[in-house]
Amino acid sequence: MPLQNRVDPFGELQSVSARGRLLGNRGLLHDQARNIVRPWKTKAWVTCVLDYGGYQRPVFEPGKYSQLFFLDEATAFAAGHRPCGTCRNERYRTFKASWLNANPGAVASDRATITEIDKVLHAERAVSGGAKVTFEARIDTLPFGVFIEWKGSAYLLTETALLPWSFNGYAPAVPRPAAPRPAAHTQVTVLTPASIVRLFQQGFRPQVDASASL
Repeated sequence: MPLQNRVDPFGELQSVSARGRLLGNRGLLHDQARNIVRPWKTKAWVTCVLDYGGYQRPVFEPGKYSQLFFLDEATAFAAGHRPCGTCRNERYRTFKASWLNANPGAVASDRATITEIDKVLHAERAVSGGAKVTFEARIDTLPFGVFIEWKGSAYLLTETALLPWSFNGYAPAVPRPAAPRPAAHTQVTVLTPASIVRLFQQGFRPQVDASASL
């Protein structure tokens, strides 16, 4: 049976065979039997490249951080992860500068550390026990790359439609939710953390899997 280390847009860890395009880290989450025993160990939830300098080690090695996997960067952001400052340093630096610009007042100053940003993200993504933090917003205010929950499933929002998400990729686009006029005022449940949504609204565009028909 696959390990419980594939992350969905709700931030939950699932046991599926699909690997994904990005590696992730929330600290040591597994026990000696390689079972998940906690939803996180650190507030620094990061995304990493799958191959960094050819270095490899066993998955869920005893006493080491638990490797997590994501379909793409948009999924990782929805779950509350941000780029790693080591293996994705250029993306990390762009993310940090753009996040600070998009979220004035969220931290003490525009020279805030990544630890301060991680504290904000942590409050926006999860509560004690691992439950997902969500919020409601009008769909016409949400930019490309945001994930919403609709009819119990996760969808990636594009400029014109919704893409149904799965661990294996995106299904063909479907129309946006129907609603009484004006339809653009439809309220939806947003999975992507609020400060990341503001980041996307300022033009930061998350990477998406090739299966997305954009």
